[in-house]
Amino acid sequence: MELFRSLQITLAEEVLSISGLVLLLVAAWAGDKASRLISILCVAVLTVCALIAAPALCGSAMGPDVTAFAGQYKADAFAAFAKLLIYAGAGVTLIVAPAFFERVRGMRAEFPLLVLFAALGMGIMVSAGDLLALYIGLELNSLASYVLASMLRNDERSAEAGLKYFVLGSLASGILLYGVSLTYGFSGTTSFEGIRLALSHGLSTGATFGLVFVFAGLAFKISAAPFHMWTPDVYEGAPTPVTTFFATAPKVAALSLLMRVSLEAFGAQAAAWQQIVIFAALLSIVIGALGAIGQSNIKRLMAYSSINNVGFMLIGLACANQPGAAAMLVYLAIYVAMSVAGFVAVLMLRDADGQPVEAIADLAGLSKTRPGLAAALAAVMFSLAGIPPLFGFWGKFVVFQAAVQANLLALAAIGIAASVIGAFYYLKVVKVLYFDDAADKVAGRNDVAHTVLLVISSLVISPFGYLLTNWLHVLAGNAAAALFHVA
Repeated sequence: MELFRSLQITLAEEVLSISGLVLLLVAAWAGDKASRLISILCVAVLTVCALIAAPALCGSAMGPDVTAFAGQYKADAFAAFAKLLIYAGAGVTLIVAPAFFERVRGMRAEFPLLVLFAALGMGIMVSAGDLLALYIGLELNSLASYVLASMLRNDERSAEAGLKYFVLGSLASGILLYGVSLTYGFSGTTSFEGIRLALSHGLSTGATFGLVFVFAGLAFKISAAPFHMWTPDVYEGAPTPVTTFFATAPKVAALSLLMRVSLEAFGAQAAAWQQIVIFAALLSIVIGALGAIGQSNIKRLMAYSSINNVGFMLIGLACANQPGAAAMLVYLAIYVAMSVAGFVAVLMLRDADGQPVEAIADLAGLSKTRPGLAAALAAVMFSLAGIPPLFGFWGKFVVFQAAVQANLLALAAIGIAASVIGAFYYLKVVKVLYFDDAADKVAGRNDVAHTVLLVISSLVISPFGYLLTNWLHVLAGNAAAALFHVA
């Protein structure tokens, strides 16, 4: 009976697993010519999984704190919130990828399957209630991501991105696993609840080292400074649909996992990890802002923007309370919409031969030749900069508000000051789009799917996005409450 209940709770992961294995057989028999059909079926599978996960957002029908397999898996509102964002990011990737890969003759039947298995790993990550489940989910996602980064076999940049990601990712996994082993050794358990209870009486030197190594390993996965070095190279070298994927789904999964580990497993010793999070937040904001200033490639600029935005999100985690966690989730949801809009716009930047246009200088005067695309790209830049009335401003506002309420005034003040530095490189792109002489490089035709996604995501990050604030705050509040075991 207990096994049946566990299988019922983990239905979304079972659907992903079985569908992935069946479609893997289809890919083996039908070959690459079935890749578009497999992509459509994978999007359908992700939609079904989203419908399965969604009810838990408002409190599961099976109870507020539903666990499976002796507490190793949690199906709470927090996991549901993260999974919906993950499935959305993966779905967008599968929609935009076929047109891109077919243009460069690089579409493979295994591409949608790798995205599906990565989504499976991410689902396990955000539902993990145990260090072993955490590591299994993390590695399933990571192994698929390494292959996705090097998907274009005839492109040296893609191969280099995959190799760098693999080497540095393996190092980070080793650091994380060492931290996990130390944490287990000094707490006597791998369960998040058990670790919290064991460390509630004090933090020994060994347990402190375990905490530091776990946070260092997870900092790599979210590309927080000083473990950010892989991000610009991988974002630039990976195929643009894969970069879109990295900027959305795995980012959500890694940040959600960090929140669960921090607030559940190490929640009793918040003072110990707050210092690490504050340091990583400030360093990420500064390095992300300063590193982006000299970039000439739009994808590298978006990579540094990602590092910068992770820093702002970590301000919410540094509050170590429920309002801070809710603010971080609101920011994360808005960031996913901004990333989708940004990278879909980048995908639409093509020359007359269909080749991608990535140099910022080649976007000069885009407002004169492609006004709609230029307007969408400018909206993304203003929103990422946090300039009102665009919706990106609201993400920064709620995070800074949570920091002020948590008496982290210095952190909020430095974050606000650093966001002014970040505005420089975003405005530089807008200046190139609108005020430079037209380079007339972008001339490719737009795909319908790309245009529809760009319109929808641009509307979400526009002032119309504020219509979603009440709904978003309720869902984020429910998710944050689940982390603090508030029914």
